[in-house]
Amino acid sequence: MSANNEQKSSAQAFEELRRMQERKAEDSVASKTQDRRYVGAKESVGFIIWDAAQSFNINIFSTRFITSIVGVDLGLQTLVNSINSVWDIVNDIFFGAVIDKTRTRWGKFRPYLMFLAIPGCILTCLYWLMPHLFEGTSQTDILKLVFYLLLTVAREGITTFQTISRTGLMSTITPHPNDRTRLITLANFASGFFGEKLPEQAVTILIDVLRSLYLNDSSKLARAYTNLFVGMGVFTTVASSASSFWFFYNSKERVMQSIKTPSVLMSIKSVIRNKPLLLITLSDFLSGFAIKGSEDDYYTDVLHFSSMTLVAGIPAAPISPLSYSWVPWMRRRFSSRLLYILAKEIGNILYIPVFLFGCIGMKKDYSGGMYQKVVPMGFAMALWEIVWTLFFGLKSVIGTEMYNEAMDYCEWKNGYRTEAMASVAKGIAAKVSSNTSAVVTTAIKKMIGYEANAFRTGQEQTDKVKFFLFAMFTIIPAVTGSLGIIPMLFYDLNNDKKERMYAELLERRKLMSDAVESDDEAMLDLAVNAQINVGK
Repeated sequence: MSANNEQKSSAQAFEELRRMQERKAEDSVASKTQDRRYVGAKESVGFIIWDAAQSFNINIFSTRFITSIVGVDLGLQTLVNSINSVWDIVNDIFFGAVIDKTRTRWGKFRPYLMFLAIPGCILTCLYWLMPHLFEGTSQTDILKLVFYLLLTVAREGITTFQTISRTGLMSTITPHPNDRTRLITLANFASGFFGEKLPEQAVTILIDVLRSLYLNDSSKLARAYTNLFVGMGVFTTVASSASSFWFFYNSKERVMQSIKTPSVLMSIKSVIRNKPLLLITLSDFLSGFAIKGSEDDYYTDVLHFSSMTLVAGIPAAPISPLSYSWVPWMRRRFSSRLLYILAKEIGNILYIPVFLFGCIGMKKDYSGGMYQKVVPMGFAMALWEIVWTLFFGLKSVIGTEMYNEAMDYCEWKNGYRTEAMASVAKGIAAKVSSNTSAVVTTAIKKMIGYEANAFRTGQEQTDKVKFFLFAMFTIIPAVTGSLGIIPMLFYDLNNDKKERMYAELLERRKLMSDAVESDDEAMLDLAVNAQINVGK
């Protein structure tokens, strides 16, 4: 059968199925589901808590924790990251295929999220307990290295299942984009009230407090830092895992999966034919090559003021909740393509003037620049925070919603959903580039002479190291990550095309649901036939 004949067969099957359903119940499905809220109050609250739980951690300090608290040599970290990067790509492909074939009474994604929650929690707690498990060992201790490698590989495997499943659950929790956008916006707006950033903020303040208290006693300072990271790491892991499990247990998957599970080849083909997903994936891939140092390295090792992240953010704090209010207006006035580019790149664009300002007064030996002065850089970063926060609501919503639209596009074009394989394709592309970036970034820190023990002992980094930490935080990622803009210039899932897609999907889903629930075998046969032939 030719492609045209198969498409015609699919269209005829859906048309016959639609007419049969109209004879059973004469109503307009699309008009009645357009603004319906599928996710109830209890589940919405759970979603908000889950969204907050994903940020209720101190993961921004992971690099500092492994380097300065656990004490793993930077060269050995590069080796571990390289091995884990290969494993990460391999397990993505296998695990994605497994999830796409999953069909259970609990859904396609929820089983993995619930049953892996406890093992994931235990392994992460072991990660934060490493300083006590290997107390007094050297940076090149072989037993510590092997434990760190095996723990990293095991956590990566569980994280792959969880990440793919979380992404899939988000695209199936409600069948309508309006309800989904409402949920995402509500969660991002409200999760701040649940203290999602409180652990990070507490640690930044305590780092400064402990440094001032024990600056002249390196042994007490090292012990205090160790207890701080271990205590906060374990506490946030248990709290966030418990909150997430509660939501997974009470959530539902409302978008029906295809009756026939797609083969691996079908899954791969569905990704290749998904233009919106390919463009988003390519954009993430190119952006991931950005060589980016951490905000924590700059504030702590250069300015010796970890709390700068809080102080600089104070003027922008009132703007954050307001930034969600103009997201609907922006989505009506501008294309998703433009908004995605703007939300993704605005931070890097704003770092360019910050870098130029920081270079004022710098000498040839990298000393004397504004970038080493707390007050001037405090004003510069506060201004950066204000402008960036104007786009915070858009940044929080647009990326997730465009990815979910790409998942719906897959169903529209193919007749089945492959959330797992799509997530794998997107994830692999991003991981290849970001893992490469992480390896290069770690290698650069070793090359410029970054002293890992300086943090624990209160010592100073050299002016050269300080400058490169500043550059890797500002100008270098702005330049190296800009290629991600190019693919999104060709994104065209907007306006009429998107509206037509959702109108057809809503009708198809209703017809398919009724066919499955009906005892009429003719309706079910037509549904399966239509589903199989869509998009061939």
